[in-house]
Amino acid sequence: MDTSSKPSLPPSLDHARVLQLPSSAFYISEFITEDEEKFILDKIATAPKPRWKQLSRRRLQTWPSDLIKNKLVDAPLPPWLEEPIVTRLRSLRLDERAESHLHVFSDSPHKRPNHVLINEYPPGIGIMAHKDGAAYYPVVCTVSLGASICLNIHEMKENGTLNNNPVWRILQEPRSLLITTANLYTDYLHGIDDIMEDVKLSEETIANWSLLRPSSTLQGGRNLRQTRTSLTYRDVLNVSKLGNKLGFLFNQQK
Repeated sequence: MDTSSKPSLPPSLDHARVLQLPSSAFYISEFITEDEEKFILDKIATAPKPRWKQLSRRRLQTWPSDLIKNKLVDAPLPPWLEEPIVTRLRSLRLDERAESHLHVFSDSPHKRPNHVLINEYPPGIGIMAHKDGAAYYPVVCTVSLGASICLNIHEMKENGTLNNNPVWRILQEPRSLLITTANLYTDYLHGIDDIMEDVKLSEETIANWSLLRPSSTLQGGRNLRQTRTSLTYRDVLNVSKLGNKLGFLFNQQK
């Protein structure tokens, strides 16, 4: 992988804050390069077949392993999921104070993400609105690969049922990073519609519109979907040290 060129990251996450959302979401349109995107997609495509879990309409990989009763077996992420993404996540300062070296995982138990969920979304396939649950520290970092997609943010009605109309929509471009934290993680649900095309995309309807890359081409406010792959980085709160004894179950792809 060519690492000679790197994306131009903001000096702090203050510059990437999605102002239309609760003050706990950040978006960087160019978090990885095209070469890095291609390298990671190649690694995903060539992962051992047992790594893929086939669902009814899409498939996913879980690294380093699935959770067992909300616990993660202690094992490292493979190098291609570490570099450059984890290093960059931990280098992104929360603010620009000279003495500040805080990043989004500074207060998490392991000070870094230890779990990655890879979801592949073919055109027309989404995921029902959901919360990520209590197994994770309330920070989600999602890197999108391959294509753009519209993420819907939902809230619950007073009667406890889901409000099907999203309160916000976020456009996630290829090579972008979306970070959601705090009450946006704990109080709201997120999902993706089962549609072939995202429509009515504009400054009035997309919360992160001002942070999209200038070269974004949304003809008539529409995004025709292609296969999009997401990397979801999180810190699992509880880790089992059984990993050393069961390492043969979790062979890492180098």
